[in-house]
Amino acid sequence: MILIAKQPSLARTSASHKPRNRSRSRSRSTMLLSPAYYRPLRFLQSPPPPPPLPKRDSSTGSPQFPRKGVRVPSNTKPRALSPKTEDDTERRTIGLKSAGGGSPSRSFLSLLCPLLKFFGGGDPSQERNDIIEVATSSLSSLARLPWGSKSTNGGGSSLNSSESPTNLQLYEFEACPFCRRVREAMTELDLSVEVYPCPKGSLRHREIVRNIGGKEQFPFLVDLNTGMSIYESGDIVKYLFQQYGQGRSPTFGLLESTIFTGWVPTLLRAGRGMTLWNNAGEQPSKKLELFSYENNAFARIVREALCELGLPYILQNVGEGSSRSQLLVDLSGSKEVPYLIDPNTGFRSGDHKKILCYLFQTYSVAI
Repeated sequence: MILIAKQPSLARTSASHKPRNRSRSRSRSTMLLSPAYYRPLRFLQSPPPPPPLPKRDSSTGSPQFPRKGVRVPSNTKPRALSPKTEDDTERRTIGLKSAGGGSPSRSFLSLLCPLLKFFGGGDPSQERNDIIEVATSSLSSLARLPWGSKSTNGGGSSLNSSESPTNLQLYEFEACPFCRRVREAMTELDLSVEVYPCPKGSLRHREIVRNIGGKEQFPFLVDLNTGMSIYESGDIVKYLFQQYGQGRSPTFGLLESTIFTGWVPTLLRAGRGMTLWNNAGEQPSKKLELFSYENNAFARIVREALCELGLPYILQNVGEGSSRSQLLVDLSGSKEVPYLIDPNTGFRSGDHKKILCYLFQTYSVAI
């Protein structure tokens, strides 16, 4: 009797547990099928594909940089420059616009600018102590040896400056160590370039850079031969060697040394060539022409003045071994630099002190 009475209860108990087991198994199956169950296993998924490498344009063969290099629209065809006026330059470069935007960058150099200007001696048009000027510029050149002194790309036929169009445009300012890096590369590659000074406080050339690239950052290169416009000194140097140095890499140490000694000329020269002079006058209709090489102590002093006055000029690099050495001899009777030609007035001189005096007297507003 007792056993018979207990059997139904056991049966009922086991029967009552069966639905619960089924519900648990159903919930477990549902959880296994849910995508949320596998979220902790994301590390087992395959990694995302790597970013695309820079493409090479089929028409020019030049690299297209995905971020820092800005490709010119295809409807803007680069053409050879025969420029001698500033208005021509604006018409030729204003079409090189990019979709990128940005705000003016504040670099460590811009923070040092007021301090360097304070110790810079004030009015650049006043008569200077030439001994101190040459001494500090010579020490600056010594700090940057051997960069910016020799041409390893020369040996070609020398061209008359009035017959050789310059399709490279460099927006920069003299005191910037990263702009200096690009100018050193151009000396080594024996390249001529149109220089558009963009010292702190200038408007015209900085506005062109902002219209083309979307931000005020220097150096900024425009190559009308290939339609490339590039920020970042390292990218510019690599591009120049790739395009005009037979595809070779930059000389070892050129890029690396800027971090260690690139600031020395900026500090020794107390910020010369950094800010626009308050009494800078109107720009001439034709560009001045300067024969120079980057690491020459006397040429540096002249380039600083051109920058402080905001004067665009054609820079003819004539480092040791340059293909333009004979042209310089034909024009000046010597291989010494600097040598300045002003087609607006006919002025020509190879004396840096006379050049300084001429520039500030000719291209300054009346005080």
